[in-house]
Amino acid sequence: MNEDNNFEKVYSQGVTEFVTVVGEYCSFVENTLRFTKRDFLDKSRKILSMIYLKISLLPKFDAIFDDENEKFVTEEDWDFIHESVKKKLGFHDEYREVFDPLTHEQLEQSTASIADNLADLYQDLMNFISLYNIGTEEIMNDALWECQLNFEEFWGQKLLNALKAIHNVLYSGDDLSDEDEEHNDNQENRIDTSNWFLTKRQEDFRKEEE
Repeated sequence: MNEDNNFEKVYSQGVTEFVTVVGEYCSFVENTLRFTKRDFLDKSRKILSMIYLKISLLPKFDAIFDDENEKFVTEEDWDFIHESVKKKLGFHDEYREVFDPLTHEQLEQSTASIADNLADLYQDLMNFISLYNIGTEEIMNDALWECQLNFEEFWGQKLLNALKAIHNVLYSGDDLSDEDEEHNDNQENRIDTSNWFLTKRQEDFRKEEE
């Protein structure tokens, strides 16, 4: 009976909404260079807020399998997202971190990076959505369980750190125009989307359904 309830939960409206916003985030950051800096920051704060809200509203999931879930995102995929975001934000990428919320201790100032946070978030969420989209109901359940666990222990705080930094940049009064808009426009026109990780995953899904 409990297992049946789990399988009902993986298709629930809350899960569907969470999966949708996760897919939007992954596609969004893969397209980072197509946005102006201001638009990228503005959309980032909105979609990050939605991710935090949607996962907070999910029912609790428990693991079914003992084995570790399959991973899909490679180091090269992480590097691509990281470098795209870092290039887009320029000197606005770095921010100061002075408090560790896990220990409640005041720390020396250290430099953190929005690009680091967004790439780490992409890695966990892309692994989740890839597993959820191709898995059986048992695997879908465990993908959700692991995503919730990683949210609590890892990427939830990274999301909030990035959101705080993005908020500060947006309302800093700084000039948020791209450093070289003409260069970015020319580069965007040369981008081959067939190599994007999410695009390749979507093509794989379509082939499996045929």
